[in-house]
Amino acid sequence: MNAAVQKRKREFQGRAKHRAQNREAKEEAVPAPGRRAEKISIRRLQLAELPADTVKLARFLIGKVVVHDLAAGRLSGRIVETEAYPPGDPAGHHYRGPTRRNRSLFLRHGHCYVYFTYGNHYMLNVSSEGTDVGGGVLIRALEPLDGVATMQRHRKTTRLLDLTRGPGRLAAALRIDRRYDGLDLCGLGPLWLGVIDSPVVHPAVPIGTTVRIGITRAVHCLYRFFERGNPFVSGPKRLLSGGGEK
Repeated sequence: MNAAVQKRKREFQGRAKHRAQNREAKEEAVPAPGRRAEKISIRRLQLAELPADTVKLARFLIGKVVVHDLAAGRLSGRIVETEAYPPGDPAGHHYRGPTRRNRSLFLRHGHCYVYFTYGNHYMLNVSSEGTDVGGGVLIRALEPLDGVATMQRHRKTTRLLDLTRGPGRLAAALRIDRRYDGLDLCGLGPLWLGVIDSPVVHPAVPIGTTVRIGITRAVHCLYRFFERGNPFVSGPKRLLSGGGEK
């Protein structure tokens, strides 16, 4: 092998090594979703921190945390997508007044409303207005934090993006069902709303707005909020690309 060929071979090997080192550095610099929970603490949200207004609450909850403390350990996830169903909304479960099924939507804001749909899915909602005023916020998607391995067992999948992307999936992953209906999510129960407690001030996440998904009434209302660019947001990508920022 002549000197010129040997030189080109060394240059090629050097470039390949450099590319591999760059890839490793990038992978280390960007932690996998769910891994950051090992280094964070979560504090419970106080009632006074929650807006007593459905649309404002839906936006406020982006970036907050749903926590479920089980005997086997903690499950949690950052809220990255919500939908608002304010008073008078014909698409809301509260529209025709209180019933035995929807009475939790008429509790003071910050209570849990869980309903069963499509024969096999539970949906997690938060009451959002004053006492006896119907309104709710649907939690549509989470970014997993604590208890990823347990969520994978609950969902029977190891695919991270399939754990909590969508309201039915997140309820299954966190083991949320009707037993929590009516629970005060700012109280001392096992299921609660929190916020990441960190001395580091992070810039506000960009929030997009679109129409809601899977409804047939009030379809024009821009009551869906989501964290732009987050891969755990559910729904059609065409909506995400067109969602305006607030």
